[in-house]
Amino acid sequence: MGAMVRSPCCEKAHIKRGAWTREEDHLLIAYIRAHGEGCWRSLPMAAGLLRCGKSCRLRWNNYLRPGLRRGIFTMKEDELIIKLHSRLSNRQAVAAWSLIAARLPGRTDNEIKNHWNTHVRRKLLSRGTDPATHRRLIHEEKDTGRLLPYKQEKISSSSSSSSNREGLWNIQDYRCPYLNLDLCLSPPSQKP
Repeated sequence: MGAMVRSPCCEKAHIKRGAWTREEDHLLIAYIRAHGEGCWRSLPMAAGLLRCGKSCRLRWNNYLRPGLRRGIFTMKEDELIIKLHSRLSNRQAVAAWSLIAARLPGRTDNEIKNHWNTHVRRKLLSRGTDPATHRRLIHEEKDTGRLLPYKQEKISSSSSSSSNREGLWNIQDYRCPYLNLDLCLSPPSQKP
């Protein structure tokens, strides 16, 4: 039996691509104000737009939706993103960004992902923290006070009592004292 494939949301031959015009934005905003979001697959035709439903949904959610916050992220937002990312980064990437966005009113998952990749990762690296694992990358040498990368020491079979430890790596302490990761997660509030 063949895999079930969802039919395309639009006839690609008659669909406009590229940048949105002000007129298209006004049509989309007016339609959604009058009728609500509803079914994105049928919305473009009903609103008089030559766009696909996915394009309309993304334009609305990422640019036109009331309450969106634009501009520079605050330090408080950055710290919350770091905390949430440390807790959620083992989940599927798209789901993690959506869950983080649910905790930052007015910010979209895509905007947060882009901010992470362009700013927050660098901030963590400059603090000596691995952005993927949220563990320390450097330590202070006791004698000189210089910052050095952590050393990975292979555990040899002679120093280990069991042979199954051969090839394991002993990675020195990776605690990150300046990141308070205490956080309680709950589902986002549902508006009626």
